[in-house]
Amino acid sequence: MSQSLQSQLAALAGQDVGRIAFDEPLSQHSSWRIGGAAWLLLEPEGREQVARVQRFVREQRIPLVVIGRGTNLLFDDAGVHGVVMKIGEQMGDIRISGQKIIAGGGAWVPQLARLSMRAGLTGLEHTIGIPGTLGGLVMMNGGSQRKGIGENVTRVSIVDAEGATCRLSREDCAFSYRHSALQETGSIVVEVELCCPKGELAKVRSEMISDLRTRRRKFPRKQPNCGSVFLSTAEMHASVGPPGKIIEDAGLKGMRIGQAEVSQQHANFIVNLGGASSADVLTLIRHVRQKVRERIGFELDCEVCYVSPDGMLLPAHIKADKQLQQ
Repeated sequence: MSQSLQSQLAALAGQDVGRIAFDEPLSQHSSWRIGGAAWLLLEPEGREQVARVQRFVREQRIPLVVIGRGTNLLFDDAGVHGVVMKIGEQMGDIRISGQKIIAGGGAWVPQLARLSMRAGLTGLEHTIGIPGTLGGLVMMNGGSQRKGIGENVTRVSIVDAEGATCRLSREDCAFSYRHSALQETGSIVVEVELCCPKGELAKVRSEMISDLRTRRRKFPRKQPNCGSVFLSTAEMHASVGPPGKIIEDAGLKGMRIGQAEVSQQHANFIVNLGGASSADVLTLIRHVRQKVRERIGFELDCEVCYVSPDGMLLPAHIKADKQLQQ
């Protein structure tokens, strides 16, 4: 780290920006348990602190990575040579009034689903097993059972790349399958308003329990992983099935590179057997894509994003392909 950058980070840490930690291991903030250190990790307590950080890093041209629980990210073994801002439980309040839910960007999604169920609301059943935060879920219009959280979003409050706070309508967000207009804008989701219709509590509860049971049976829970690695498209699903089936049919269950392995329980999961590196995971992603391409001609793209040392996020398969070229 240059002396200039060291001074800039110290200046930022000296402001009112929430909890701070220097040289923080990102493996502790990743469900994969992979990643080097962040030069500075911040956990703000409100949107004013988020805006302050946004303005500072923009003015000083310091790399910034925004994370929630790190459930859909692959951090590089070299860490992040800049600032990581974690939108977590300090910004995770959830308030329910009638059919309206207002929740912070750091709200834990399973807790949000449970509270909506207890309030007699329906629509969030498909999110009960998603272990991330609401801000990240909204950013990528995440969900399960081919549903997306955007179906219930009415408004989103963001801090944009310049540090200004804005309120966006559902239409502004332009939700589509696993995508929104918020991506690649540098914006940070700080609060979300959702509308969920009244439902039958017993039925909603039953659907959530069924979903959790299915996840416990099908998905690896005892080994570090990031959830589904590869994206399922409508075209692929209709013609050859979901990624897990495609990978399993290619005989790749249990394929291993270093300490990274295609899960023997569900083939669309890559598990860390203990001490896996980001290079192990990327190489395994590249091998899986190559074998599937050779077998059926389909390209498996990644849901999971790779985070580079200079703070750039890109789909992990793109980095995996670049790794081969280097």
